[in-house]
Amino acid sequence: MTAQVLIVDDTEANAHILSVVAQDQYYTVLTASSGAEAILLAQNWQPDVIVLDVMMPELDGYETCRRLKADDRTMHIPVVMVTALDGTAEKLRGLECGADDFLTRPIDTEAFLARIKGLVRLKQLFDEWRARHETTRALGLAPEPRDQVEVSGTRALIVDDWDLGAASVENALAEDGIQAVRASNEEEATALGASHPLSLIIINLSMRGFEPLRLASRLRANVASRDIPLLLIAEPDHRDLILRGFDLGVNDWISKPFNPNEFRVRARNQIRRKLYQDRLRSALDGALKMALTDPLTGLYNRRYFMRHLEGVLAAKQMANVAVLMIDVDSFKIVNDRFGHQAGDVALELLGERLRLEVRALDLVARLGGEEFAVVMIGAGVDEVAATAERVRVKLAAEKFAPTQESAFPLTVSIGAAVAQACDTDINELMRAADRTLYLAKARGRNRVEVTVLTGQDGRTALGG
Repeated sequence: MTAQVLIVDDTEANAHILSVVAQDQYYTVLTASSGAEAILLAQNWQPDVIVLDVMMPELDGYETCRRLKADDRTMHIPVVMVTALDGTAEKLRGLECGADDFLTRPIDTEAFLARIKGLVRLKQLFDEWRARHETTRALGLAPEPRDQVEVSGTRALIVDDWDLGAASVENALAEDGIQAVRASNEEEATALGASHPLSLIIINLSMRGFEPLRLASRLRANVASRDIPLLLIAEPDHRDLILRGFDLGVNDWISKPFNPNEFRVRARNQIRRKLYQDRLRSALDGALKMALTDPLTGLYNRRYFMRHLEGVLAAKQMANVAVLMIDVDSFKIVNDRFGHQAGDVALELLGERLRLEVRALDLVARLGGEEFAVVMIGAGVDEVAATAERVRVKLAAEKFAPTQESAFPLTVSIGAAVAQACDTDINELMRAADRTLYLAKARGRNRVEVTVLTGQDGRTALGG
């Protein structure tokens, strides 16, 4: 996972240590030595996460964080605050300023990297939703999102087999008007997570009789609960479990002894982010269903696809951007032999397969006729190739029977072009994807070809 990390510390040695740790994970790193410099860099560079020292002259970390979160250009960038002060009051103050986490020195490198990885993953997913909303708003089809979201009236699931611990959590949530439901085992929690409109799930790692992290994994794998924030309650010696939790997609954690004030801040932060994302998704869905979707497949149409890709490339981020061009092989035969109604069924089948086989954050569109396209952001060449091949194989395995007496082998050819967003433009990327699709057709159809754009008008074609 590639990412841009901004490290802010007025002590050069501290900044250097964290920079080396981040660069060892192949993150792109910039440093700032003051709060004012950090704000300017954040506005212009748009990092994926900011690591912010608390004790700085003039503009300290708290005020820097507060200003970052008050600015529309930087409010959605995760902030991890770092200090040598090990106290609950300092941590609570940082979280109330909008920080996503608060670490104390000496820094646990593994915990630091796990937290950065989790926040980057969340930021990239959230950025994709924001990009889609901006595309829709620029077309005049969605209103500006309201700045404030209220946590009161939302619902949280507490997974805990200890009555007293669950009661403490429930009482803390009630202070902010958050309703709670409770599960004491894995099956109850899975069922409630799939059937209730939840904004947060709290899991106690000290439960017995099952593995709490297995539950976290199941919740992340379930479509109904995939996007619900997960918050762990851990013992001081649960370090390894917490690190594994972040790998599984856990959003946050709090250590015992349970501090209700710290918990409330963390819970509110997670719920607000969830509500804001839900609002963007709702506005997007409503607008696109009216104007920017293909009526046959329900996918985005060419107009939205091109505007979205333009917006992604205009941001000039360092992340990879890939376009997959997908064309149904011998589609004219389907229409001529079985009729256009059968052809429509084939197109619907392909659209549904694409939805299932790409990532949730990828954008799928029908460009017209039998041609489809996918935009993938932040995926490496191998992942792009594997996704395209999976789509090809899965579709070829489908049993397409236009009539009861006959079947037709439904296959696709796929051409993918991959480049860094900062090194290409929409015309170059689309031309490369088109050329690669023609190459797949010329080499026999029912195959995948991938082209990598180097940024200097050179291309390397890789067979699939």
